Amino acid sequence: MTALSILDLVRVTEDTDARGALDNARDLGAHAEKYGYRRIWVAEHHNFPGIASAATSLVIQHIAAGTQKIRVGAGGIMLPNHAPYVIAEQFGTLAQLFPGRIDLGLGRAPGTDQNTLRALRRSPESAEHFPQDVLELQAFLAPAVPNQAIIAVPGAGTKVPLWILGSSQFGAMLAAEFGLPYSFASHFAPDLLMTALELYRSRFKPSEQQDRPYAMVGVNVIAAETDAEARRLHTTQQMSFADIFSGRRGLSKPPIDDIETYWTPFEKAQAQRMLARTVVGAPATVKAGLDALIAETGADELIIVSDVYAHDKRLRSFELIADVMDIKS
Repeated sequence: MTALSILDLVRVTEDTDARGALDNARDLGAHAEKYGYRRIWVAEHHNFPGIASAATSLVIQHIAAGTQKIRVGAGGIMLPNHAPYVIAEQFGTLAQLFPGRIDLGLGRAPGTDQNTLRALRRSPESAEHFPQDVLELQAFLAPAVPNQAIIAVPGAGTKVPLWILGSSQFGAMLAAEFGLPYSFASHFAPDLLMTALELYRSRFKPSEQQDRPYAMVGVNVIAAETDAEARRLHTTQQMSFADIFSGRRGLSKPPIDDIETYWTPFEKAQAQRMLARTVVGAPATVKAGLDALIAETGADELIIVSDVYAHDKRLRSFELIADVMDIKS
């Protein structure tokens, strides 16, 4: 059976502050554990007023401390923003605090704009060293060897599982070459999904961590009691994507009755292209959509974004998805 997991955006809404968003993420983790989801991930974003997960390792600690068994991790850490040694220390610490429950997904994009990248004291050229940085990080998480001069304490020996994240052929080829699990970001960049999966599977080389390909597929899902209610809840996400192209960076907005009154034709076209891998509806509609996606992609796991404004309705969306896909433990 295809596993289901959650990517939480840690949204700051017009009715919450950053602390509320962080506590909602922790509460979602506790509910996700009860519903039967395999893992909950958060992602590194900087200079986004509506996203509170910039200090990604701290957010992971907050969620993991409020749960018992669900895997918690980064989907992902934007490695060019950091020294691999520091990430090994951070995630080694998490692995010591929550043994066997921490995942480390790695991305090559900066997760922000060029001005913020400069504020991070990183060069855009840092992304060119991504493959070498992945190997360096992996080495710091491996057991230390005799006379090793630099040891990640307490990261050494934790072997925190690494994932490669991507939305292009580059990530697929790298994950295959290094023998790592691969997560494709089709929840916002769906165009190359099938090409990347085929490339990853055909070129995969077994490694100590992974003996066969393992592919995770990102998908937006909004579930509600009726198709009409789900479509209305979905307008929050549609507005967020329209805002990317209008330059309106702000907080998550409550749903509206008619999305056509909000976006321009250009914003609509761009948002719909990015949201092509989206399933919205009542439980039966959701099941049909997810079954079709699994059949098309052969995904080992789906990681679901349910970008619903109100926390209680977001919890309900994830509960309905778990029920209809029969993952509850």
